[in-house]
Amino acid sequence: MRETTPVRHVIYLHGFASSPASSKARVFAQECAARGVGYTCPDFNQPAFETLTVTRMIDQTLAAIEAAGAGPVALIGSSLGAYVAVHAAAADAGRRVDRLVLLAPALDFGGNRLTHLGPYAIDAWREAGTVTVFHYALGEPRTVGYALYASAIDRDAFDLRLDRPMLVIQGRQDDVVDAGMVERWCATRPTADLLLVDDGHQLTDSMPIIWTRTKTFFGL
Repeated sequence: MRETTPVRHVIYLHGFASSPASSKARVFAQECAARGVGYTCPDFNQPAFETLTVTRMIDQTLAAIEAAGAGPVALIGSSLGAYVAVHAAAADAGRRVDRLVLLAPALDFGGNRLTHLGPYAIDAWREAGTVTVFHYALGEPRTVGYALYASAIDRDAFDLRLDRPMLVIQGRQDDVVDAGMVERWCATRPTADLLLVDDGHQLTDSMPIIWTRTKTFFGL
């Protein structure tokens, strides 16, 4: 499976507690600029990380798609950003999104799937109203509201039937996103091309192969 029409605009969706200044975002920004490809990376920390919701992230993505100008766009999503990418593509009524790259995709975050957080952590988060997490981009602990998880309960990525070409790259040593879950998600989607690599959640060691495969997938 391969798209041959060259991509003209890329929208990168960073992961949870990350930012447009992440190492992966910088790589994609530089590579797109070198090839004259438009590039956008919405900052999901704005207007405030504490009030982050999936709804807001999808709305920001759809706004970025609209602002990208005429023609199709490609989405690259990392971790929670990949979960947002598939939902934004499904909500893209004008079908501006013509292909997706999903990196370590947290596809089991929503749909009332408790994932690695576990039922007790979710219950405590709901009862307290907030949870404290380490924000890697800011380099400090920050709180985020339960509304983030609540806004995902009715959004199950396993229910989506996207017909857009997708390149999915997942680390076998990922301790955040389960590789088996990603394999199951891809197995029922003929347009998903899965690449498993010997890497962890950040996919730091795999960036050369990620860009090589993405460049080909984007027709660049």
